[in-house]
Amino acid sequence: MPLFRSFAPRLSASLRSILSPRPPSTQSIPRAPPIHARPRPQRISHPNIPQSRTYRIPHSPRYHRFSNSRAFVYRWSQSPTFYYQVVGLATVVGGFYVYNLETVPVSGRRRFNIVTRELELDMGRQMFEGVMRDMGGRVLPEWDPRTRRVKGVLERLIPNSGLDVSGKGGGWEVRVIEAPEANAFVIPGGKVFVFTGILPICETDDGLAAVLGHEIAHNVAHHAAERMSQMGLFMPLIWFLDLFVGIPGAASNVLLQLGFGMPGSRRQEAEADYIGLMMMARSCYDPEAAIALWARMQEKEGKHAVPQFLSTHPSSYNRQEKMREWLEEARDKRAQSDCAPLIDFADQFRTTFVSQRW
Repeated sequence: MPLFRSFAPRLSASLRSILSPRPPSTQSIPRAPPIHARPRPQRISHPNIPQSRTYRIPHSPRYHRFSNSRAFVYRWSQSPTFYYQVVGLATVVGGFYVYNLETVPVSGRRRFNIVTRELELDMGRQMFEGVMRDMGGRVLPEWDPRTRRVKGVLERLIPNSGLDVSGKGGGWEVRVIEAPEANAFVIPGGKVFVFTGILPICETDDGLAAVLGHEIAHNVAHHAAERMSQMGLFMPLIWFLDLFVGIPGAASNVLLQLGFGMPGSRRQEAEADYIGLMMMARSCYDPEAAIALWARMQEKEGKHAVPQFLSTHPSSYNRQEKMREWLEEARDKRAQSDCAPLIDFADQFRTTFVSQRW
């Protein structure tokens, strides 16, 4: 007992030193950086997990498109050879444009075209496959009287169109679609589509010849290739206005369409009217029926007609006026055709029959 009592104080002190908690050492544990110096955590959005907020990575680079492009133009304008470069670029562009000018058959208009015949026909084949997928179930069979009527008028017009009758794109074909729309269109390669809704407006074969002659004329003038070439001009202009001027692409596209696209389309439609009128006259159809056709079309449109400056087609009234200007020339074409003696005989027979009727 005396021995235990002598060691008791030292044992008690040792136990207290072991069991009592010690403050952590500041040298062994690294200190955390301040809160304002810590980087923000990057939060990743997942499509299947709703996220209330997505953090942006700090110090992410920003793309100043317009400021950079304008700075480039400014630096370019400060170049000592700036004017020589502009003149050289304009010369190259102007030479390329003039080199690709060609004359439209029949009308004689000069136009820009960079699309080859092979590319135009390839585009026509793709369009034909798409139309047949969409409307194949509504195409009338060959034995239908309406199909036979349209096909007969088409076969009479094609020899006087100046085009290859066999057709390098697979030959001329006509499809009559059961639909109420008063419309018709042609695809490059000689594929003609006519909606049944336009047949009552045509009334006679002469009126139908005016419609088909107009559609064939688009192929004669290769208007599809011309429209593709215009898009090749519009795209660089849209890019320039968007990148350097600051006009958004959609707005510049609308401006170019109103200023150049729609007027060019109306010019093509008027040109197709002229070529088609001459074609139907050479095919022994009455050219005056084209004027009557557009008069009926104007009556059908009524107050729902779109203003001409917002349309890709001339108004029905303006079409009638232009055809009246071309009517004398069309009559001369008809008189010079192979059917002129037959026309005179038919007129004499009609006059004699009317005078003998009681």
